[in-house]
Amino acid sequence: MIRLIFALLLLPLLAGAAPAPRDWSKAVTRSADGAYVIGNPAARVKLVEYLSYTCPHCARYAQASTPTLRDTFIRSGSTRVELRHATRDRLDLAATVIARCTGPAGFAATSERIFATQEDWYERGTRFEQPNAARMALYPQGAKLRALAYGAGLAEIGKARGLSDAALTACFDDTAALLQIARMSDASWKAIAAASAPQPGGTPTFVVNGKAYATLDWAGLEKILRAAGAR
Repeated sequence: MIRLIFALLLLPLLAGAAPAPRDWSKAVTRSADGAYVIGNPAARVKLVEYLSYTCPHCARYAQASTPTLRDTFIRSGSTRVELRHATRDRLDLAATVIARCTGPAGFAATSERIFATQEDWYERGTRFEQPNAARMALYPQGAKLRALAYGAGLAEIGKARGLSDAALTACFDDTAALLQIARMSDASWKAIAAASAPQPGGTPTFVVNGKAYATLDWAGLEKILRAAGAR
């Protein structure tokens, strides 16, 4: 009898011990062509973002979208985002290498930090690049980008995410990775042009469940995502 009473008392406690829902914002993979994919692979809403780290519109979008897109839509499993680089200049490429150097586990947070501090490192990088352009022109591509990343303060962002000087050097010297970024960027700009025609395209450009949208801010995109099933 005592055992039966104890079991009956325990049942409500066991029933309330349901496992916590999975946080899909921690699920990050890299596609075969190098794009980073964040969220539930089976998500109802599939968002593609073409981004540039030196694009001020992208920085404003990142700041406005993160609280809802990452912490609600992606976290819940209703939405998946695929991030594709559309590099615009050398500083953008240097920032791209830093973000990707942190790998799947650190990519999203590093990207957010790069966008959050864009004004600072972009100004520093521009000031550094102008007087040092002739000297850096003599460097190999990887060394040139690495010097620019250090001069702009981008390397500091990578180090704050746990990257050592040796790790940063290895990422900038990885010619295969640089070629992959170049190929992705070329494909991205072609996709952006197609989405924006007949107007010239820019970043950020979005694709939601196969349909492209250009010149959208977060408020406009949020409505589209919610209509598609983002929760």
